[in-house]
Amino acid sequence: MERILALDVGEKRIGVAVSDELGLTAQPVGLIVRVGWGPDTKAVAAYAQTYQTRTVLCGLPLNMDGSEGAQAQKTRAFAQQLAQAGLTVLFWDERMTTVTAERALIEGGKRRAQRRDLVDRTAAAVILQGYLDAHREKERDKAMERNEENIVELIGEDGTPVSFEHLMTLEHQGQRYILLTPAEPETPDEEGSVVIMRISRDEQGEDCYIVEEDDEILDAVFNRFLELSEEEEDEEEE
Repeated sequence: MERILALDVGEKRIGVAVSDELGLTAQPVGLIVRVGWGPDTKAVAAYAQTYQTRTVLCGLPLNMDGSEGAQAQKTRAFAQQLAQAGLTVLFWDERMTTVTAERALIEGGKRRAQRRDLVDRTAAAVILQGYLDAHREKERDKAMERNEENIVELIGEDGTPVSFEHLMTLEHQGQRYILLTPAEPETPDEEGSVVIMRISRDEQGEDCYIVEEDDEILDAVFNRFLELSEEEEDEEEE
């Protein structure tokens, strides 16, 4: 996973932080004393090269009502310089970030002089951690939505509903088959097991599922499922 470089862009200094390789935590890594757009951009690009990333997250200093003021426009103007240098720029609301960073340093027992030197890079880390946490929560919500959409509920022989996770629907020799796995395995043996059913039509023309009992067909469908799963994994890695 590509790391993310985060910037707390101030008038005189730019605090720099970077994410870990898993995108879980943010660490303050440095401070850029501002000289001008050109040198400042080169300094950011050097950090990006050090951490092998092209993605830069800029804290956007919004007003308390969410509107953009002069400082936010200055940050966007600097971000445009970074984009022209070939970096991918993202933005994150940094309201109260400096206050949070200052409080963290005070609680950590840092003296005033030390806080002055550390607050900008710590603010960059606070900005980045907020982004990482929100991004991870959003991905988790999406995964939960996908899982809910993939749940198939069938009626068991005793008349009780049983939930399955839909793995794949594929065609074999002119027939369609659905592959399911128990959504909530009751025993260790059920965990990871695959149920293969043939899709047919009932008298009302609705889809219905019939347990496939032909071992040769079961083997062929399962092997095709494994092939397609490997192809999907290869595409995701690319």
